Amino acid sequence: MRMISVALIAVATSAVTLSATSAAEIFRLGHIRETNHPTHEAALKFKELVEQKTNGDIEIRVYPNSQLGGAKEMFVQMQTGDLEMVYGGINTFAWINGGEAFEVTSIPFLFRDYDHMKKALESDVFKPVIEKAEAETGIKIVAFGGDTAPRGLTTAHTPVKTAEDFKGLKIRTAASPAVLTAMQTLGAMPQQIPFSELYMALRTGVVDAQENGAAVVASNSLYEVQKYYIKTDYIRDIDTFFMAGDKWEGLSAEEQSLITEAAREAGMFGTEKLNTLMADVYEDLVDKMTVIEPDLDSIRDALSGAFDQFEGDKWPSGLIEQISSVQ
Repeated sequence: MRMISVALIAVATSAVTLSATSAAEIFRLGHIRETNHPTHEAALKFKELVEQKTNGDIEIRVYPNSQLGGAKEMFVQMQTGDLEMVYGGINTFAWINGGEAFEVTSIPFLFRDYDHMKKALESDVFKPVIEKAEAETGIKIVAFGGDTAPRGLTTAHTPVKTAEDFKGLKIRTAASPAVLTAMQTLGAMPQQIPFSELYMALRTGVVDAQENGAAVVASNSLYEVQKYYIKTDYIRDIDTFFMAGDKWEGLSAEEQSLITEAAREAGMFGTEKLNTLMADVYEDLVDKMTVIEPDLDSIRDALSGAFDQFEGDKWPSGLIEQISSVQ
């Protein structure tokens, strides 16, 4: 009888051990977008791919819509060990100590398109910037992947086609030093107005123009008080998979490779979703506004040297020129 009891205990212990060792490791991933946004769709694709590629050894739990806090709060949570992953714009990495150099990614008119931005970030140009930021923040940049809607320009009366057309334009902008520098250099008169007051400010002529993207223009009916949409695409961002550094270091080389692969595939999936969304948005806008393709080279020429004051302070000297040279 005693031998049977011992055997049963051994079997039970073995089952518990097997259960413990086979339990999936849980990674929580937070982002700030709503559940109908391409970023969330990409995050869900990442979850699917990671769980598939690791045979369920790693489980991704996605928390959308700032459930775990804003971008900066989630970065801090990764640093304190309270969150494993974040999926969001690389622009926001500049908001924490050690990530300041990434403010260069929000320089107006710097990136020609999404592919240029992605190539630059993945090139040797950014390698030392990334390594330094990872070391100082304790956060791993796993992969860049996932286009985001770029910011454009709308105006009430002025069909902006070249750099010259910015002169005298009263424009509502973000309070970013780089944006203010760009607009002032172009001869515009930037003003800060809360977004909740923007529609009325445009309607009453407090400002003539604003610089949100096409989706924002459409969803907030700004086409009712603006005549032209100018595809400046002047500030870009790229959704990025971040992971707490110690969590990354705790993974095997194979797991790191599988997660990176999943992140890249999910980023491509999210980009496809965004492209479809934006095509629909522009198709709708052309019935409500005059859409203009401006001479962006004339604008970039006019801004040459405008951001030299930030070189060597916010990011390494010469970085803007190096980025511009990436083909």
